[in-house]
Amino acid sequence: MHFHRPLATLVAAMLLSLPLSRPLAAQADLPIKDTTLANGLRVIVIENHAVPLVTVELNVKNGAYTESPEYDGLSHLYEHMFFKANKAIPSQEAYLARLRELGGSWNGTTSGERVNYYVTVGTDSIVPTMQFMEDAIRYPLFLPDELVRERPVVIGEFDRNEANPFFHLLRGIDTLLWTPEFYSRKNTIGNREVILTTTQQKMQEIQNRFYVPNNTALILAGDVSPANGFKLAAQVFGDWPRGADPFATPAPNAPVLKESAAAVVEKPVNGLTVFYQWQGPSVMDDPKSTYAADVLSQVLNNPSSPFQKRLVDGGLTFTAQIGYNTLNHVGPISVFAQTTPDKLASAQAVLMEELAKLADPNYLPQEMLDAAQKSLGIQALYEREQPSEWAHTVGYWWAVADLDYYRGYVPNMQKITRADMAEYAKKYIVGKPFVVGALLSPEMREQTQLTPESLLKTRIVP
Repeated sequence: MHFHRPLATLVAAMLLSLPLSRPLAAQADLPIKDTTLANGLRVIVIENHAVPLVTVELNVKNGAYTESPEYDGLSHLYEHMFFKANKAIPSQEAYLARLRELGGSWNGTTSGERVNYYVTVGTDSIVPTMQFMEDAIRYPLFLPDELVRERPVVIGEFDRNEANPFFHLLRGIDTLLWTPEFYSRKNTIGNREVILTTTQQKMQEIQNRFYVPNNTALILAGDVSPANGFKLAAQVFGDWPRGADPFATPAPNAPVLKESAAAVVEKPVNGLTVFYQWQGPSVMDDPKSTYAADVLSQVLNNPSSPFQKRLVDGGLTFTAQIGYNTLNHVGPISVFAQTTPDKLASAQAVLMEELAKLADPNYLPQEMLDAAQKSLGIQALYEREQPSEWAHTVGYWWAVADLDYYRGYVPNMQKITRADMAEYAKKYIVGKPFVVGALLSPEMREQTQLTPESLLKTRIVP
């Protein structure tokens, strides 16, 4: 799954041995109700009357996957411009003043396949907050002076990313995994030149194509009943005109990786990082493999797994982690490890040996599978702890998959067998092309004489 909070993960690990108060497979009682307005707007209500707060969230199917190179990063810039002047509010200053009047806690995020905007307010402010959000999504002005002022803010985020050595490692790997021509559709942060030269017209083009009710979900989470939420949504958003289908021409999928490739990145770092990626499953085309990916990652990241024992306990790496990012348009499978220059070759060899064993359904013991499924189920419970956070999670799954996938996640994940995990590994990892990158200092590069070609080679340790 895409959303795992560190605290929830830690607590889940400690709770593995405790009995649950109810079966984790019981998903039918989730307090999530939804309807679709005549204009195509999906309305989702998550009812929780514990405190008198409501989160009003808008989710749009937009993001990097919609961006050809000339739009690279503009979904993110658009997210920033959402919090600026519109027909009802003349400036960003007035926008922020109105948020303070509402007593709102607000933000927005951009990811590969979803952009969301949210405000959490007291229950008595739900109607003016919905009207506030309706003005922002329907009537943005993209004033040229505000656009000019906001570009450096987005570039500032770009600068902070570039200051992190891992940014350069990931960019080097991702460019190879998705090809330079397709990379813009996986590059959420964007391209400097595109961001700095974008026009009001481009912002309007994004709005006209993607910011339509039939490509948007409104989520109301907290102290609101479904009946009232649906009624208010119809009153406030019901006259928003339906737009043309943004995906009448579907967004393209990535070119299939034909052969393995490697990149070496030199930065002033203290440790040597090696990072592998494979092209994984699409959640819509192969949902079963996404469940298997999550369970297998949970098993292998357990400190008691054979994968961890050989690599970490065996002293070859300081850390070793595997993960999968669930997406509709092909999510990556990643393996991350940190080691020392003198152990790189041995660590790579053992890593490849362990990954090859994933094709054997008997490689991992049943009790580890049971524990992993229990832990993932507990994490799903913790995701529901705060309605405001839960709204973000539900909105993400609406955008990249659908609500049925989310509602059925826990029971379907718990059906995964060792044979299913082996099948997933054979389908996407074992014997499949991959991209590998290494991040190391110039001194380490000199010591190892590492090249992309040598990084692709492994040897079997006696």
